[in-house]
Amino acid sequence: MTEDTETRATGEAAIRDVVSIRLPADSAYLSVLRTATAGLAARLDFTLDEIEDLRIAVDEACAMLLNEAVPGTDLTAEFELTGQEMQVRVEVATVGSSAPKRDDFAWMVLTALADDVDAVTDAADRMAIILRKRRGAARPA
Repeated sequence: MTEDTETRATGEAAIRDVVSIRLPADSAYLSVLRTATAGLAARLDFTLDEIEDLRIAVDEACAMLLNEAVPGTDLTAEFELTGQEMQVRVEVATVGSSAPKRDDFAWMVLTALADDVDAVTDAADRMAIILRKRRGAARPA
């Protein structure tokens, strides 16, 4: 786990922490990420509803990735906390997989619970989902 803190140019202290977690790419360990997600979101004063939305979104993103993960490898999660926003990047090693399907139910759940969602394949053997949630952001009705 690492944390980096920056200060704004105005001299005013700002939260910018980066927390990384690496664990086996196995659904048995997802409770660790859900707990970490809730704790970090609480640190940013997210509401209980926002925390629960983010926990569910991280769980769903991990479930999507675990379907494509190479057995015996790791899932990495990087949480970036900046002021009123949390960005979560979850990533696994894959075997030639493309990005997750954006037209299935799991993707719709992600986009409903997080403010921004993206899927990236930086390399042929890696897949990641990036979620962003802002404190107090109004969701469309």
